[in-house]
Amino acid sequence: MPNNDHTSKQFDSELESIRASVLQMGGLVESQIKNAIQALINNDVALMNRVIEEDHRVNAMDVKIDEACSQTIARRQPTASDLRLIMTVVKTVTDLERIGDEAEKIARMAKMLSQRNLLAIPRYHEIMRASEIAVDMLRKTLDAFARLDVGMAAQVVRQDDQVDEEFRSIMRYLITFMMEDPRTISTALEILFIAKAIERIGDHAQNMAEYVIYMVKGRDVRHVTVEEIEREFKS
Repeated sequence: MPNNDHTSKQFDSELESIRASVLQMGGLVESQIKNAIQALINNDVALMNRVIEEDHRVNAMDVKIDEACSQTIARRQPTASDLRLIMTVVKTVTDLERIGDEAEKIARMAKMLSQRNLLAIPRYHEIMRASEIAVDMLRKTLDAFARLDVGMAAQVVRQDDQVDEEFRSIMRYLITFMMEDPRTISTALEILFIAKAIERIGDHAQNMAEYVIYMVKGRDVRHVTVEEIEREFKS
């Protein structure tokens, strides 16, 4: 007869290992974003190349965690909160992988800007501010995942509005700049692609925060207003 207590401890250990892997992947992705922005601001081509080259590490972790989740489902047939955890992890690593793609895109755009002698458009300080908000959202989401903190997850959902507003501000400025001097169009568009990548990072962090609420409370809030989420879940 199987030792149920022993089996339960093994299962808990597997789940904890999966949770730890998600946080490790999140840390790598956060580092990729920071490095991509730093490379852009400092015109550091070597760092740009490193971000691009290290994207395969993010992809590999995505595949590894997915496989671990599939094996756990097949072996353990989890239910209730354990199943919600596994489902949350599967969705979360997909968003983390896509954030990694956006970081790589920022590095590629930065490299294109670096390789061409074009007119400088002084908007990097706004890019930096938007990226700081997006990184803060990612960090809080990972913390909410680790602590099962729905209040913090709700804060992240609200913060996405800030990233969206920063993107709109950058876009308005760049459009004005292009209209005033058509020679800046190519450069402005590449900076706009970078700003859009940061805005997408915020969207993915928001998705992950919503998954945390689902994991803890069992409620899907993907199509619920920010105000409803805050009323119900924010501490």
